[in-house]
Amino acid sequence: MAQQKVDRRTVLSAGVVAAVGAVASLEWARGVEPSVQAQTDIPGRTPHTRFAVNVEMWWRGLDFLERVRRAAALGFPAIEFWPYENKNIPALAQLCRELNLAVAQFTAWGFTPGMNHPDNEDRFVAKIEEACQVAHQLACDKMCVVAGNNQPGMTQEQMHAQVIKALRRAAPIAERHKVMLILEPMNGRVDHPGHCLYGSEAAVRICRAVNSPYVKINWDLYHMQISEGDLCGHLREGFDQLGYVQIADHPGRNEPGTGEIHYNRVLKELYDLGYRGYVGLELRPKTDELTAARAVAAADQW
Repeated sequence: MAQQKVDRRTVLSAGVVAAVGAVASLEWARGVEPSVQAQTDIPGRTPHTRFAVNVEMWWRGLDFLERVRRAAALGFPAIEFWPYENKNIPALAQLCRELNLAVAQFTAWGFTPGMNHPDNEDRFVAKIEEACQVAHQLACDKMCVVAGNNQPGMTQEQMHAQVIKALRRAAPIAERHKVMLILEPMNGRVDHPGHCLYGSEAAVRICRAVNSPYVKINWDLYHMQISEGDLCGHLREGFDQLGYVQIADHPGRNEPGTGEIHYNRVLKELYDLGYRGYVGLELRPKTDELTAARAVAAADQW
């Protein structure tokens, strides 16, 4: 991808991070817990939660690999991204090794063609086998899969039954490769009208029916807030099927503190339940990435 023009604010933000983060970098290099000021200067290093920047939504005007570098510069331990097709996977893998940056998850199967239709089942299974090879290249142990948009002539019950069937066929592949498939429910009010899977309750039923330790839920709290609310209650009820978490505030799908979700409380609940995996930042920075990263860090305080 050709390098695109970088706006002045992005350059200044990156310069600020590099300048004020010098002390914290030295502390981390010495194995010393950074001071409160140092943690503020490098906001991606947070006390409780390990965040993964969604590099599809952050620094959208930059080359893909440059976005990865920017995530590392802010101190984040991991990234996530959407489809792996048309990306330079060897270059990404090499860069992540150089930056000591993990790939938390990527998308292996999207909205269309839906795995919720029997005609797509064989293709879905073959794609999971292929995507597991990509996951190994990236040292990544989770891949997102999407149930699919509504299929003409099929009821929701029929579509969900087909999703279970497809995931049961793919589960042995995931188990053999030790790569977890994380099924993501959406929301229909704002982002994905006409989809077949909304909210945690249906996703929990599906994953329990599949009954595999390598098929769990991509628990996107932004979608869950819009679809069902009661975020902490639903997390407690379905925690046995939680595989990965993503966050964004609502309305706006921006960073914590810009909407109605009290993420300090929700992230604490997640921590208290025992979740120690990455939390994906699938959100649009409202003003700039440094401000968004600081807001994320503030949500991890309790």
